[in-house]
Amino acid sequence: MSTDTFPIRRVDHVRHWVNNARQSAFFYQHTFGFSITGYSGLETGSREDAHYLLEQNDLRLIFSAPLVPGHPMAERIGHHGDFVQDIAFEVDDVDAAWKAATDRGAKSWQEPKWLEDDGGRVRVAGICTYGDTIHSLINRDGYKGKFLPNFRAENQPGDGIGIIEVDHCVGNVELGKMNVWVKWYEDVLGFKNLISFDDNDISTDYTSLMSKVMSNGNGRVKFPINEPAPGKKKSQIDEYLEYFGGPGVQHVAMRTDDIVYTVSRLRARGVDFLKVPRSYYDMLPDRVGTIDEDIDVLADLGILVDRDDEGYLLQIFTKPITDRPTLFYEIIHRKGAKSFGKGNFKALFESIEREQAVRGTL
Repeated sequence: MSTDTFPIRRVDHVRHWVNNARQSAFFYQHTFGFSITGYSGLETGSREDAHYLLEQNDLRLIFSAPLVPGHPMAERIGHHGDFVQDIAFEVDDVDAAWKAATDRGAKSWQEPKWLEDDGGRVRVAGICTYGDTIHSLINRDGYKGKFLPNFRAENQPGDGIGIIEVDHCVGNVELGKMNVWVKWYEDVLGFKNLISFDDNDISTDYTSLMSKVMSNGNGRVKFPINEPAPGKKKSQIDEYLEYFGGPGVQHVAMRTDDIVYTVSRLRARGVDFLKVPRSYYDMLPDRVGTIDEDIDVLADLGILVDRDDEGYLLQIFTKPITDRPTLFYEIIHRKGAKSFGKGNFKALFESIEREQAVRGTL
């Protein structure tokens, strides 16, 4: 029986650094249905940055923004645009986790320290991964306050759309760096390579990429890592690296148990999704067999389906959520399947290429 060499309870939260946290929080509240449940800023004693905590079931997002000129994150936002900076882990022992990671070669982002207020104290630390992405390490066992010290509770409910938790987070890295970071997650965090895709699996006539899916010991944290592969035209990974200014988080997959409901609500609120041709759905019964959902409804919404040995999954991808063709979201509904939609790759990537052609970046 294998031992988990870096125990992680779960993804605690995903932090975005943005130019305007108030507006970002409002957007995610009114489109994705998150409730604004916490705030930290000038009114709570945070003098240099503002933070909004958004929650929907077991998924937490933080939107953070500089408040003062010359803030250390302002340059990073200028370079990347609004971006996911932190995929934070809840752990049993912050000090032990930070020491294990740094002993195994991780660069420290922040040494372990206490954050305190009237609600008690929280232990935090951080390590660096690809690009400007970090993994915070958090333990708030026994803490009675709201999320983190100096956050005040907010009660601004959103109209939820059935999002449950983070399913996986995908990172894009430079050509030749995928295996470097695969080894980093193996050596530093004890992750295992769950699935590998090469350019034969993920390719069209014009572009291709390679990907490996890394998973932690309890299987609750999964990180696909992509790199570009040579092709006739500029791949979506090359486009991302160019406009993001280096490696970073490409998309966050949010799990739902009713994808038709979730996507219908998002579409009604103006969220744009990638679409595939109707012919994809004509071939669907032969490819995936019997499913519970009405194929005409899936076709109208643009939801993709794939099957593996354990069941099937339904998934759909938003168009980029900011002006830069960088960060987007996946909505995924698993009905037994543990895979990542290999059978959808070709149709999906052709759809992405059509969007790239419109942007003039293919």
